[in-house]
Amino acid sequence: MDRTEVLDQAEAYFDQGRDLALEWLLSPAAWTQFALLLVAYGLAVLVSRRMRPLLERLLTPPDEAQNVLARARRFLFLFVPLLLPLLAYVFTGLGESVTRAAFGSGEVIAFGKRVFMFLAARILVKEIIEDPLLKVLGRYLLVPIAALYAVGFLDEVMVKMDETVLPLGNLSFSLLFLVRFAVVGGAIFWLGRWSNDQSVAFIKSQQEMRPAMRELAAKATEISIFGIAFLLLMNIMGISLTSLAVLTGVIGVGLGFGLQKIASNFISGVILLLEGQATVGDYVELDGGEAGTIVKMTARATILETYDGRWIVVPNEDFITTRVVNYSDQGSANRYEAPFSVSYDTDINTVPAIVEAAVAENPDVLSDPFPPDCELRGFGDSGIDFSVEFWVNGIDDGRYKYTSDVLFRIWNALKDNGIEIPYPQRVVELKGEISTKSK
Repeated sequence: MDRTEVLDQAEAYFDQGRDLALEWLLSPAAWTQFALLLVAYGLAVLVSRRMRPLLERLLTPPDEAQNVLARARRFLFLFVPLLLPLLAYVFTGLGESVTRAAFGSGEVIAFGKRVFMFLAARILVKEIIEDPLLKVLGRYLLVPIAALYAVGFLDEVMVKMDETVLPLGNLSFSLLFLVRFAVVGGAIFWLGRWSNDQSVAFIKSQQEMRPAMRELAAKATEISIFGIAFLLLMNIMGISLTSLAVLTGVIGVGLGFGLQKIASNFISGVILLLEGQATVGDYVELDGGEAGTIVKMTARATILETYDGRWIVVPNEDFITTRVVNYSDQGSANRYEAPFSVSYDTDINTVPAIVEAAVAENPDVLSDPFPPDCELRGFGDSGIDFSVEFWVNGIDDGRYKYTSDVLFRIWNALKDNGIEIPYPQRVVELKGEISTKSK
């Protein structure tokens, strides 16, 4: 094709477009559609301005409300920015019905309706969706699809994508199937994660349940929700579940050989949650020396946080097969000792009452199961050795330094009562004469 033919073809396209534009400009149907499009948009703006304050009042619960209904209202409030484009889409659709009934055509107003849907998709991705995965899917799939729908090319593109087959081993999928799978799968699993977050928050707010039972119920709910989401996705996409039998067999073989530890840790985690011997918030010490507060229990491991801010990931199997010391199981108290000494010049019969009264003033020291008990431990080289035993709820470390405060109170109480705290003294005996002559 030479240059003259290209120019002739371009001129023909130009003339065709000009004739179509003139036909639209001179057509009463086109002007009617433009007018109805403007009226529909103006009506949508007016209605949205009236409805938005009402919706904000209905969908904004008090800040302290954390029940299921309040969370659902906050979730629906996120979609209020879609009110204007969706109202415009609905009113434009009504206008399209009128123009098609009156003039037998409605291309102009139909184009405007599709543009409003594109604007709704763009607002959804830009202002409402916060999940990173869904935001990527929306930006690179949903918005381009809405743009193609707006300009009227979506059907042609979908046909081409359906004809484009991608081989994957012995299987083959069309490009359209993969796009649908990504969009539908992302939406379903996002809804599943949101449902799981709400369910877990509700379960953990039930304080009458044991902590271990709350963790077990939360894990069971998570597995159930995502299992249902997976089955629903397979059903929607038309994938037969019987085709997963081979995959199930492979997983079974893997569990039997290479995944024994993972399976063991998973079962151990379930046993821990059922027995409740160690749960989130407990301070534990394992036989291997690991010690810390349980901050999270997963299907594979338990995470301990030490008082110096480190996290220790301990396989659940270690809690079952080794010795574990739980310092805070069932809120039990722990006993500590604070040693001290007094001078040999002291009337030691008065020391226990003074020290026990001083230690009892600490608000963290318990009177049950036993009040503070000051005991004589022995006669040292420099003074008389005592020790006071006291009970507290918690561990003497981290934020809580019980022994340090107790020793401060003992020091002050002994000083106030004129009791001397001894320090080492040595007597040096010199034998023979000391010469004072200078050379």
